[in-house]
Amino acid sequence: MMQVIDMKKQSPADMARRFSVAPMMDWTTRDYRAFARTLTKRALLYTEMVTTGAVLHGSPRERFLGYSEVEHPIALQLGGSDAGELAECAAIAQAWGYDEVNLNVGCPSDRVQNNMIGACLMGHPEKVAAAVKAMQAAVSIPVTVKCRIGIDDQDEDADLARFIDIVASAGCEVFTVHARKAWLQGLSPKENRDIPPLNYPRVHRLKQSHPELHIGINGGIKTLAECQAQLEQVDSVMVGREAYQNPWLLAGVDEQLFGEPGPVRTRLEAATAFRPYIQQRLDEGAKLNHITRHLLGLFQGCPGGRRFRRHLSEHAHKEGAGLRLFDDALDLVREPEFEAEPLDEQTNRQPVT
Repeated sequence: MMQVIDMKKQSPADMARRFSVAPMMDWTTRDYRAFARTLTKRALLYTEMVTTGAVLHGSPRERFLGYSEVEHPIALQLGGSDAGELAECAAIAQAWGYDEVNLNVGCPSDRVQNNMIGACLMGHPEKVAAAVKAMQAAVSIPVTVKCRIGIDDQDEDADLARFIDIVASAGCEVFTVHARKAWLQGLSPKENRDIPPLNYPRVHRLKQSHPELHIGINGGIKTLAECQAQLEQVDSVMVGREAYQNPWLLAGVDEQLFGEPGPVRTRLEAATAFRPYIQQRLDEGAKLNHITRHLLGLFQGCPGGRRFRRHLSEHAHKEGAGLRLFDDALDLVREPEFEAEPLDEQTNRQPVT
């Protein structure tokens, strides 16, 4: 059932796509992505959504497109609908060294749909197809689409099939499908992440009916065991909030999903490996709390984990906060020996609030 791809033709993004971390506004920043790389070398990482306007007119461009080399393989997610602008942005992404460019057709925010960005585009498959065709003509890296199973009163079977068929006919071969509808009227973006019911079987059927396409699944997946089960039905899995709120999940990805040793065996090892990056960013003028906020969930379930989180939350924003404060926070933690290897049974953990 799974898509068969010529390994000689695979890009870095293709080889990593089996597991990816979803693009999440305000969360998957360059600092989070760099930290994620201390836990997994194989996962495909996505930027936050960046609008075409920000890419084309934002200054400095580094603010919107900057990343560190350790983040590869990395995909830039674009928000937009104008084919010409998206093609220009895709070319810029390739010039900046991104491994993939992804078109957002899933964000339910009313702020973006007013500009014909995100999930509202599921009602305009021809426009998405034109954008994909233009983007592919502009670059040699993969151009992919992230979408929902539908919007509002669309039929989850017929309308999704029509959307996929039209966009695939333009040349798109890779779709990551959030297995929920997006309700553009009546639900907030936060509610759209939880209230519409998950429909995994619909995505599974999509793969069955389109074996020639790479179909990935996203939405509500919390453990690597769930990822492995989904990979029996689809080509790839994308995990969002759980990978951010419980980042230690990523430490098992390389071994359990790619069959390769992971880069670290303990949380403390991961935190220690991240220290040079923290110092580099501090030297560049970044604030400590902007970096360490992405690590607050690292020690959940460990003795001292709450003290670690509290220490950073209460002090990392202060003037002059630096690497010593981070080290002081680490001194508050004791990592149990029995948790020295990554586990995927993380269902009892609670999100950071």
